[in-house]
Amino acid sequence: MLDLYPLARDKFIPQSVRSSLICRYIDFLHFSSNFAQKPDEEKLIPPQTLNFVGGGDFKNIGNEFFNHCLKYGNVQPDDRVLEVGCGIGRIALPFTKYLSKKGGYWGMDIVKEGIYFCQKMYSNKYPNFNFKVADVYNKAYYPEGRFQPHEYPFPYEDSFFDFIFLTSVFTHMYLKDVDHYLSEISRILKPGKKCLITYFILNSETDHNIQAKKSTLDFKYPIEGGWTTEELVPEAAIACEETIIRQMYQKYNLKIDEPILYGAWSGREQFVSFQDIIVATKVN
Repeated sequence: MLDLYPLARDKFIPQSVRSSLICRYIDFLHFSSNFAQKPDEEKLIPPQTLNFVGGGDFKNIGNEFFNHCLKYGNVQPDDRVLEVGCGIGRIALPFTKYLSKKGGYWGMDIVKEGIYFCQKMYSNKYPNFNFKVADVYNKAYYPEGRFQPHEYPFPYEDSFFDFIFLTSVFTHMYLKDVDHYLSEISRILKPGKKCLITYFILNSETDHNIQAKKSTLDFKYPIEGGWTTEELVPEAAIACEETIIRQMYQKYNLKIDEPILYGAWSGREQFVSFQDIIVATKVN
């Protein structure tokens, strides 16, 4: 198979050229998939060279969070679902078997190559699946973005969605950006409906586990509104104090569904996933 991807990741080539090469590679994948003798679902799984959303089995991890959405978010087949930070479609994939034609999936992300892949691969088979590049500046992934994260207006109408979820997004964002995103989530979420968001949450238990070296992540560098594991690249992993997070949810009329679903990252013996999960319901 033609593979432009190694060349497209050459740091000596301008970012715009690299992006164009990746998109041409995706065009080739889309063209060749029309002749591939394999199930439609498998055609939506990107080759490993395109997978920028982390390690682990692409399909299994997608299914894990899809099941969390159904179990904790009470997602119904006719719902309008938004994923902020949809990557390259890892969780969109299982939703193709669940959402009806009356419902729909919307995904947005700052990595335009991932959005391009989803637009090309989903568009014909699943017309109720929509993908958009979030016009948010990011030095590494989207340097041409017009908005800073704390200024970005989500491109959706008020009270449009029945369910909104974010996985491993706020774990890379500063508190002022998280605050703004929560305000936008509250604006576009219907009253009585839920959102599901993952975090690294700091409280007395995590503090104890970090000090005891039980945690897989060591949040030891203070930043504005939180802590990070990397002093020079804070966005690598950011944790926030639970009391501050709770205050933000209250400010934006998002009632946390108790208990918080704490994760395994800090060394807990009982957990739901690796990161902490907060499910909340929008109240009037």
